[in-house]
Amino acid sequence: MGQTSSDGRDMLAGRLLGLAEFTHAHWFFGNLYEAIVKIPDRVAASEASRELPRTPFGAGSPGRYYAPIAPLSAPAAVAALISGWRHSESRTWLIVAAASSATGAAATAYLLRSINPKLFFSPQPLDEARRKPLLKRWYRVHALRLTASAVALAAIHQARTIRLKSRG
Repeated sequence: MGQTSSDGRDMLAGRLLGLAEFTHAHWFFGNLYEAIVKIPDRVAASEASRELPRTPFGAGSPGRYYAPIAPLSAPAAVAALISGWRHSESRTWLIVAAASSATGAAATAYLLRSINPKLFFSPQPLDEARRKPLLKRWYRVHALRLTASAVALAAIHQARTIRLKSRG
């Protein structure tokens, strides 16, 4: 019975690592794309219309692409850490992944509560004098978020690699 229970935990840990890697890859590459093509600048300056409302899930808003998957990132990393705790070879990588993921999630929460409503979801775009400092702060926090998601993704990948090598 002990072996079956251990096998079940190992299978769960492997699935959670797979989920964590997928969600963090989605999060990282989405964040990278946003920064490269300057999505925040475009969304913050856009006028509201019936076709393009200034709402979190309106056309053009990245929220509609993140909402289905991004909320799973940090919980998946923490669950992978818990389920994989007894594997000392990958434990450090799992700790790094969970801590980085939590950091990125906290940065995202800050943006969603403090910056995004003013910058993106006001009925009309802010004038440039008010928009520019908010965009500057948004990009600074986004850099932290992008870094956190990259570190989490790399750590999860390393933990999965160690796990696969130890099984094969």
